[in-house]
Amino acid sequence: MIRMFHLSAVLLAALVFVDGAWAEKVSVIPDVVYGHKAGMALTFDVLRPEKPNGAGVLFMVSGGWRSRWSPPESAIEQHTDLLDAGFTVFSVRHGSSPRFKVPEAYADVKRALRYISLHAPDYGIDRSRLGVYGRSAGGHLSLMLGNTGDDGDSSSDDPVERGASKIAAVVAYYPPVDLRENSGLDHGYPALQFDNALATNVSPIVFVSADDPPTLLIHGDQDETVPLSDSEDILAVFKKEGVDSKLIVIQGAGHGFKGEDAARASAARVQWFLKHLAQ
Repeated sequence: MIRMFHLSAVLLAALVFVDGAWAEKVSVIPDVVYGHKAGMALTFDVLRPEKPNGAGVLFMVSGGWRSRWSPPESAIEQHTDLLDAGFTVFSVRHGSSPRFKVPEAYADVKRALRYISLHAPDYGIDRSRLGVYGRSAGGHLSLMLGNTGDDGDSSSDDPVERGASKIAAVVAYYPPVDLRENSGLDHGYPALQFDNALATNVSPIVFVSADDPPTLLIHGDQDETVPLSDSEDILAVFKKEGVDSKLIVIQGAGHGFKGEDAARASAARVQWFLKHLAQ
């Protein structure tokens, strides 16, 4: 892999060699601090293509509600398809399991969305054209953001809390949708070790309403970690409420897509965002 970097103030421009050909030039703003918790910074990276289309997509960096830092150039490789389509990508990290639990992870990404919305002009995007996607726990957080949009708290002393938290399109890969029967139990996921009384507050299926954004679900029919029924259940509620929604079932796929399955999911994700976020 060949990488070239030019640093100017906080802006990092990266040219990345992907699949034997030069990808388009991507401007990277690394480690934007959107809040603090337990003496630590909460951060996201901004990946901006050379020819942005004015829309942004938040990527939930979360698996098992663990959120890890990685070099921004790895995120460029991961999101070449979105960047090629002109989307500005935000890689959003939250307070990670095992120290922090699901309610805290949700609160973090909610704040990140408010921050991005508040500062949308700084990133050259339209705050009304924000999408979100993630896989598994990241899919869960994506649904939570999509289903719980609001205009912000105008009375708050915190300018970030006054920012809106509205999403215009969601893509969720194999997401858990109802934590009411899972929180407090030992499933091997420390993030689920929280008071079950709080589980309703972080179960996206509870918050489905007619004004939710268009939502695409992608799930394998052989998933033994998060069963296909999770996506089927929330799809049924979306349909009942009249929400523009769709479920793509990938035959033979488990929890995580590879090869042709991954390519199919990625293509569907890009097309969904182009349909619902492109001007």
